[in-house]
Amino acid sequence: MADSMQVVIITGMSGAGKTVAVHSFEDLGYFVIDNMLPNLAEKFVDVIKDSGEFDKVAMVMDLRSRGFHEQVLPSLLKLRQRKDLSVRLLFLDADNVTLISRYKETRRAHPLAPQGRLLDGVELERKLLTELKSRADVIIDTTKLTPRNLKLRINKLFGHGEGSNFYIEVMSFGFKYGLPLDADIVMDVRFLPNPFYIPELKHQTGNDKSVQDYVMKSSIAQDFYKHLIALLKSAMPGYIKEGKSSLTVAIGCTGGQHRSVTIANRLAGDLKGAGYQVNLIHRDVDKAK
Repeated sequence: MADSMQVVIITGMSGAGKTVAVHSFEDLGYFVIDNMLPNLAEKFVDVIKDSGEFDKVAMVMDLRSRGFHEQVLPSLLKLRQRKDLSVRLLFLDADNVTLISRYKETRRAHPLAPQGRLLDGVELERKLLTELKSRADVIIDTTKLTPRNLKLRINKLFGHGEGSNFYIEVMSFGFKYGLPLDADIVMDVRFLPNPFYIPELKHQTGNDKSVQDYVMKSSIAQDFYKHLIALLKSAMPGYIKEGKSSLTVAIGCTGGQHRSVTIANRLAGDLKGAGYQVNLIHRDVDKAK
């Protein structure tokens, strides 16, 4: 891990999109905590840093915590003085009309106006956060941003650009053991030549070259695979543009031993070769043994 831990403090107006920000930073690999007490922030960072498991931390600090107004600026200053931390402050904002509209949609009370007018709470919060906003490294106005567009903006600013953290899970499975519930795309390859009926291949799997050669030697398998990989490569940029962080492609045959494993292996290799992060899982390959 890098010597300098990345620390992002997320704050801003209530209703400006902090929940979306939390999910976005989680997708970027940050350890995220919501509603952090400012006076405990440094101790929390030290605990995570000493664990050695994360080098990126994001903390939401806002008016929900008592003492926020008095504690947040001193806490920010202490963190920024440390040479072992790279600290950035993200401030989320939106105009008053938008914030009030969002509160009305969710039917939640504003933290500074639990029983009063929403506008009074919004205006008081804006006044209290003026100095903190002036210290922000990044200010995002979410007035006209959809949740997806806010996520993409955060990805570009705090990740490595659009789609950099997108990954594909390629899974082989057997229909006899049930459909994978978390699959986004399911392809049925039970129409391909079945090595199960070849005595010398029956007890091998699609991880063995002899099985792979048998499955892929037919023109129907070659034609199918050519169209499958072309389809997936053409679809991936669209999934990334829509803000999806991962995609599960499940390839199924009868028992999940031969045909599905063969296609999944080849698919994972070609998608990796195209520059995608790929995780390969053979769900049922050991169930017949």
